[in-house]
Amino acid sequence: MSDKETKVRTPLFPRYSRVRATMKILAGVHKSDVMHLIQAIWDQTGTPQNPVDWSEPDRWIDERLSGADAKLARRIWVESSNQVNPRHIYGSYLFINGFELLVTNREGVYEPSERGRLFLKDDPATVQYLDEMEGMLKLLNILATKTQAKRGDLLPEWTEFLQECSKFTTTGTIRDSLSRRLRNLVERNLVSRDGITYTITDVGLKYAQSGSAVDDDPKRAVLRAANQHNAKQREALYALLCGMRPYQFEHLIRELLESIGYEDVIVTKESGDKGVDVVATVQFGITTVREVVQVKRTPNSSVGRPLLDQLCGALPYHQAIRGTLITLGTVSKGARDAAVYPGAAPISLIDGEKLLDMLIEHGVAIKKRTVDLFEVDKVTFEKGIQGEAANVDGEEP
Repeated sequence: MSDKETKVRTPLFPRYSRVRATMKILAGVHKSDVMHLIQAIWDQTGTPQNPVDWSEPDRWIDERLSGADAKLARRIWVESSNQVNPRHIYGSYLFINGFELLVTNREGVYEPSERGRLFLKDDPATVQYLDEMEGMLKLLNILATKTQAKRGDLLPEWTEFLQECSKFTTTGTIRDSLSRRLRNLVERNLVSRDGITYTITDVGLKYAQSGSAVDDDPKRAVLRAANQHNAKQREALYALLCGMRPYQFEHLIRELLESIGYEDVIVTKESGDKGVDVVATVQFGITTVREVVQVKRTPNSSVGRPLLDQLCGALPYHQAIRGTLITLGTVSKGARDAAVYPGAAPISLIDGEKLLDMLIEHGVAIKKRTVDLFEVDKVTFEKGIQGEAANVDGEEP
């Protein structure tokens, strides 16, 4: 890493909208006042055993701060239209100082640098430079090789990149750096998020291809081709599911539940089941729980509240305490709200996209092929070079 420019330098990486809002407020403020506020808040951080609630600045600013600290914290909260919590400005502070977006004059007062002024104007070249230095373009290129990805899917390649270009080494720091940068990209519409799944947008793909971080490694071409193939297979799987007879579909769900770890999975008779299609037991710790499943194969429809109520009503009939509703279509907001209503029986809702994810993850109706990609282990050779250098100096390798 000594021959390369260190990248991904900023811990607690912020969203750019919050950086800009913070910069506008801190311009004209003495740097020592900002540092004093950060320290005053840090001194009251608390412990895991005695955590401190910082979620309501309108309350805690006056309770925990005084004098200039309270005044500056109040400015940050109010002038950012309640978007920047003063408790969480340290990441922006590190980013602003690390890239000299604000610099101090002779009196020690912050004022925007030329780069800072361009950043406030969302100058494309300036933003691209910052993205390049913080690994954002690299992360977009990693994500571009995948149809959809969870953070865990991105972590291996992100870790490999940081090992080459960053001083971040601990697992926790690497995970946090990935999570925060994804949030930044989502806010800027370069990446979309659906639950725990991330997808690069068309805007993000175009932006990634315009940067210097474009990766021409043949491995990337292989991964892109594989993901394009997987996307087509996902579409084909969905089409075949839509064409199944209802009873065949129920048996496929039985196979999925068994692969997940459910036991005694039974597909009920086609009538007289009180709306239940599959009954099974599942182990929760030391307790075995009976669960009922209702399956709706109709793809272009939304499951509503009546079906959820029907499933809840069938729980006593099957001596079950929880249920799952599975559909190839979507689930209405009313059904989702009812499923989490306080005191209601626990009901899990699985729509078409989630069902596809589960079938693919557990290898049901899907065959997984493996391809071996060989890469030279450069670390082995770097160790050899370091050892030779040590011997030249008369030291043990």
